[in-house]
Amino acid sequence: RRRRPPPPQSALEKVVAQEALSLHQLSGKWFLVGMASRCSYLAEHSHQLEATTVTMTVLDGQSLAISTFRKLDRMCWEIRQHYLPAQAPGHFLLKGHRKSSKVDVVVGEADPSSFIILYYQKGRSISVKLYGRSSVVSDAVVDKFEQRARAVGMSEDVTYYFPTYGFCDSADEFHVLD
Repeated sequence: RRRRPPPPQSALEKVVAQEALSLHQLSGKWFLVGMASRCSYLAEHSHQLEATTVTMTVLDGQSLAISTFRKLDRMCWEIRQHYLPAQAPGHFLLKGHRKSSKVDVVVGEADPSSFIILYYQKGRSISVKLYGRSSVVSDAVVDKFEQRARAVGMSEDVTYYFPTYGFCDSADEFHVLD
């Protein structure tokens, strides 16, 4: 009888989470600087990327409330998400409406005063996002982000950088997605 090979290790299992991270250090405003993803929508619409900010708030000392502000059809929208704590420090779970739509999130590396690199995995697809405390980060941080992206199989041709102008700070109550 042949044994079945073990399931392939997911790219996220190889990612080491930032150690000794206090969630409270992540609180506040972040700018989405770059993203590495094989998402076909992103590839087709990369010329339309919008400046994006995120506000992180720590709830109950364990989970994160995330408010993302971005423009869609020239209107400012707020997208609210709740990152629940997962088994290990620096690991979170973003639950969707269906069981299949859960997203695993890992804080890969962070210097809470300047940048954070987050990994997102949904099913077999993974993406890496770089956030900065300002809309422009140092070349050293960009290099670190690109190395992290390459380590999970993302090359420069699937790495995108976001505009550094035209940010939304708020959205009216008609433009909030929970």
